[in-house]
Amino acid sequence: MASEPTKVIAGIDTHADTHHVAVINEHGKPLADKEFLAVGSGYRKIIDFITSYGTVTAVGVEGTGSYGAELARTLRGEGLTVLEVNRPNRAARRLKGKSDPLDAYQAAKSVLEGRTKAIPKAKDGPVECLRILRSGRGSAIKARTAAINQIKALLVSAPDKIRAKYRALATSALIPALQRTRPTGHLADPEYVTLVTLKALAARCQALGVEIEAADAALKEVLDSYAPMLCDLPGVGTEVASQLLITFGDNPDRLGNEAQFASLAGVAPVPASSGKTTRHRLSRGGDRSANNALHQVVLVRMGSCQRTKEYVAKRTTEGKSKREIMRCLKRYAAREIYRQITNPRPAPDISDLRRMRTELGLTITTVAGELGQWVSIISRLERGLLRNDILADQYRKWLNENREDGRNTSPTGQTLGLRLQQNDRFAAAPHSRQGSRSDEDLVACSRSVSPGRI
Repeated sequence: MASEPTKVIAGIDTHADTHHVAVINEHGKPLADKEFLAVGSGYRKIIDFITSYGTVTAVGVEGTGSYGAELARTLRGEGLTVLEVNRPNRAARRLKGKSDPLDAYQAAKSVLEGRTKAIPKAKDGPVECLRILRSGRGSAIKARTAAINQIKALLVSAPDKIRAKYRALATSALIPALQRTRPTGHLADPEYVTLVTLKALAARCQALGVEIEAADAALKEVLDSYAPMLCDLPGVGTEVASQLLITFGDNPDRLGNEAQFASLAGVAPVPASSGKTTRHRLSRGGDRSANNALHQVVLVRMGSCQRTKEYVAKRTTEGKSKREIMRCLKRYAAREIYRQITNPRPAPDISDLRRMRTELGLTITTVAGELGQWVSIISRLERGLLRNDILADQYRKWLNENREDGRNTSPTGQTLGLRLQQNDRFAAAPHSRQGSRSDEDLVACSRSVSPGRI
């Protein structure tokens, strides 16, 4: 009777230059451990080492987002199951000590005991490109902010001639003005050195601005090709969409349901009940960048989405605080975004709104007055710069009702059909002088009206 092949589990403690690998069997018995170089040839030797002891069921890797990123990609490419291992428990490590072999065995045992279930990000697709672009963009924004703050700090202590000329300018006007300066003098003159430094800082700000704009364009291009429908959701722009996709990773199937995504983004409700009090609190875990992105979505919707405004008013009357209401809204936003990423749906078509309005001869001002909205809101809605499905449905319904009734409301409150009838009657009426004013009477009447009443 042939013996079944041994099932083994590997654990890897990753570092910048070396990786330490440990192998245990399915019963937790240590089999072997060895150190390898963190290079391409070392990765191939790791695969040969762990597969030589039997069938590998899973590999627990520490630091799959940093030192172990390339190793995780190589192992996944060989068809091995890779799981992400968190750092060891501090209490257990304090009792048993710490070393590379111990950490590697601990990683393998955490996989065996079921404490490690997280699937690492693939880091091999367009989402990884988004992460790299955002990394460079973030550092450019910080550097530009630091340069602007330094410019304003120098102006505080600058000579009075420079301070009086530039201190009152806004940042948008200050940077180009300093860039256009042509300082002259010598290096022993504080005024000259101040202008030279300010000009250099302004040039740095403008160069960083160009870099940020290029990164934004690249982010938009990647999003348009990879997840074009994600930005159709209310409150989701390029910044928010890119961050949430980074949280998902290139392999979105690693998240089994929207509850896991909510927990990963730090918006899953955490029970905080005690005694007769039943409540939930904000989660302080998860990806805080994703949590901040969802926070921005909620802020935008609370200010522009009618459905969200109604929900806030309802929950406020129930006695909920603003913090609790925003926690609920972030949870709802996480559910909606998860469904849009995993099962994208296009936004409703609104290209017919402007065409219908122009066919009926209506102005944006008229529509805004009838719907109780600002003119800018209706304009942005028609151009696709604003998504408000409820307002779009109301707008389309109102246009269809006007088309069916044959009444096109004019800015003065009269219908277009009534005005046409009045014009027809005026054109058909006989031009008798009886009952009508002469040209001289009209001139005299116009002179008798005071300018203040015109």
